[in-house]
Amino acid sequence: MRVRRLIGDRAFYKMVLLVAVPIMVQNGITNFVSLLDNIMVGRVGTEQMSGVAIVNQLIFVFNISVFGAISGAGIFGAQYAGCGDYEGVRDTMRFKIVASLVICVLGLGMFLGGGETLIQFYLHDGGDVGDVSRTLAYGKEYLVVMLLQMIPFAVIQIYASTLRENGETMLPMKAGLIAVAVNLIGNYLLIFGKFGFPEMGVVGAAVATVLSRFVECGIVVIWTHRNREKNPFAAGLYRHFTIPKKLTGQIIWKGTPLMVNEILWAAGMATLTQCYSMRGLSAVAALNISNTIANVFNVVFISMGSAISIIIGQLLGAGKMEEAKDTDYKLIAFSVFSCVLIGSAMALVSPLFPRLYATTASVQDLATRLICIAAMCMPLQAFMHAAYFTLRAGGKTIITFVFDSAFVWVVSIPLAYTLSRFTQLPIVYLYLSCQLVEIIKCIIGFALVKKGVWLQNIVAVKM
Repeated sequence: MRVRRLIGDRAFYKMVLLVAVPIMVQNGITNFVSLLDNIMVGRVGTEQMSGVAIVNQLIFVFNISVFGAISGAGIFGAQYAGCGDYEGVRDTMRFKIVASLVICVLGLGMFLGGGETLIQFYLHDGGDVGDVSRTLAYGKEYLVVMLLQMIPFAVIQIYASTLRENGETMLPMKAGLIAVAVNLIGNYLLIFGKFGFPEMGVVGAAVATVLSRFVECGIVVIWTHRNREKNPFAAGLYRHFTIPKKLTGQIIWKGTPLMVNEILWAAGMATLTQCYSMRGLSAVAALNISNTIANVFNVVFISMGSAISIIIGQLLGAGKMEEAKDTDYKLIAFSVFSCVLIGSAMALVSPLFPRLYATTASVQDLATRLICIAAMCMPLQAFMHAAYFTLRAGGKTIITFVFDSAFVWVVSIPLAYTLSRFTQLPIVYLYLSCQLVEIIKCIIGFALVKKGVWLQNIVAVKM
């Protein structure tokens, strides 16, 4: 492939940044909220930080489940938007609402019935730092309050994803900025008990997060329905919930593998963390610090994946196959190159960030080394993410299932399980091994994208 084919002109990058930057900012805001919680709780103590980290890993599985539930409909929504079919957009949004409601009910039932057991899976006394029983107690306190943010989170995802599919990326970003301010102020007041507010510790962090979710949800929903000239799909959205059977079948056919994939992938990430936790609470604490800063930097390739899904989805919906292929190559190259730069910046701050936490020097040193590994592997993650969203934009959800979650459960988890339980390999080398094995995914993704199996218009015929 010629290098020139991977480089766009000024107009191309302007178009990409107009789509990607607002998404990047909003995703950055979401992760910045977690960062604020994490640092402020980390200033309280190692057990508090570890308890919150474990619960956030579990909540992450729920969040990804919601994302997966609406992503199948989002494939159709982007292509309907590309051809100006707003009734199709409304129907896909109705499907998102129903699917998300089901996920919320299942998630609440699981956490209420087995939350303590799930937290305990991550608690192993390695005899190094931290108290397991105190960590469990803090985790339970935090989880109970965090359950209140599940429904507003789902509503935010439904509306924000539909707005993006229709080209509106600024409003979700602005709502997220306000949410960050609410969360930041709430954290300061409630975690540490400032200006007469009670000192609530981990519970205060959870309350602040819940408040920020409700504020963000309210802004996005109210703006969407008050600006129907900009959002034609909002007119009559709740008039009925009769989704065409053919469309429902198509979304389920295309979307179920995608949803199952997202859930299994998130569960796989939680399982990998559980394998790492076998090295004791010091590993849990260091991974929490590393993952928190990595998530902030990772918004670049995550947002580029969303941009690829939107831009390529609209081109495919308009039947512009050659343009979609050429654009996709440039988008992937831009994402990888960006993450070479971002990864380098992340490596530079790796010794500084862990010092913000009130934990031991050994945990801080371990976190620094894990951050460096994550920074080194970021370009690989960027390529895999871009390839995944390319395949998904063309409706190749069965292939994405095999490419993504099947790989995690067939390759990554068995490797982590074996190394964590049958060897004495230190956590640094255990983590590095599980990161580098994903080079195999890069090779598979390159072959699938180059072959062009994703080049198809899935809404050419009216549902």
